[in-house]
Amino acid sequence: MDPALLTNPAFWTDPEPVSADGLPVAVAGLAGHVLFETSGSSGSAKQVAISKQALLISAVAVNARLQVTADSAWGLALPPHHVGGFGVLARAFEAACRLKVFRQRWEAHAFREWLDRSDVTHTSLVPAQVHDLVKAGLTAPACLAAVVVGGGSLGAAAGQAARDLGWPVLASFGMTEAGSQIATQGLEQLEAPYQSAPIPLLPIWNARVAAGDLLEISGPALFSGYVIGGEFIPRAEDWHLTSDRVALAHGSLVPLGRADMLVKILGELVDPLQVERELMEAGGLGDGSFAVIPVPDARAGFLLVPVCEGSVDWAALAAAVDIYNARAPGFRRLAPATVIAELPRGGLGKIRRAELAAIYQTRKGADES
Repeated sequence: MDPALLTNPAFWTDPEPVSADGLPVAVAGLAGHVLFETSGSSGSAKQVAISKQALLISAVAVNARLQVTADSAWGLALPPHHVGGFGVLARAFEAACRLKVFRQRWEAHAFREWLDRSDVTHTSLVPAQVHDLVKAGLTAPACLAAVVVGGGSLGAAAGQAARDLGWPVLASFGMTEAGSQIATQGLEQLEAPYQSAPIPLLPIWNARVAAGDLLEISGPALFSGYVIGGEFIPRAEDWHLTSDRVALAHGSLVPLGRADMLVKILGELVDPLQVERELMEAGGLGDGSFAVIPVPDARAGFLLVPVCEGSVDWAALAAAVDIYNARAPGFRRLAPATVIAELPRGGLGKIRRAELAAIYQTRKGADES
């Protein structure tokens, strides 16, 4: 979808449904909606239907939290067919501020120069992009007021390293079904050292914790339903039960991982994403440069295997594994790391974990035959 289309008021009042990639929608009951591709833990494809009104409600809330005004400039460096990128466009429209689009292939130096040249004040990035900026030792331009980090957790060490270079990174938590963000840190938190949590809820959301620490949300920016197999299935309840485990306190949220990622090892529940974060902190490894995948094991139930790309510093990874294993209980220790040419990724750079596990198993089977 052309980003310029969303700066036209006609788009927001047009009842014709559209998918975020710009294609028409031939599904009944979806007037005034935008469809976003997503997939569940099973990997089965579906689309999330969100009304244009809900998307603008989300934009208003995020702009208010980040103190966006008509004098601001939102910079788009994420794909607009994902809700994170689409949300940037909605915020620029809602604030009636400038919109700048980074149209090049992602590269840290080019992005930094573009920010300065375009006088961007606000932008959204994923953790891997922040890591690239830090790895390149790039300082932030003076025009930049806020960098909202979504699409995954930016660890404390990486976040502080970015802050030390002047990047005003702020943690957020969201999902496609919420039209983007549910919780977002405000500019006042730039006055303290970076921390990835807690993250204050946006005022448009009601949140509660269900059994298993699962997050439930309700609010005016919630999705309308799913499109599966060409059929629209409306959301049946006011509250939406997510697969995200969280802790809630004092109007803020602390992410605890995905329930559908938990595995049992020697009788103990383990979250591979949490292990991944701890390994990253142990060795100063970059977000998205490796993944920890659970591999079925006849004795333990599962083994945790770090898988990295060939470009990763192997010595640094091995040292991080040693540090992590020295302080981890037995059931959470890591097997030796393995290397593949390239980790499979989605449009926002997120690692496709089910696909990665399949690649690993295929390679393991070939090695054993």
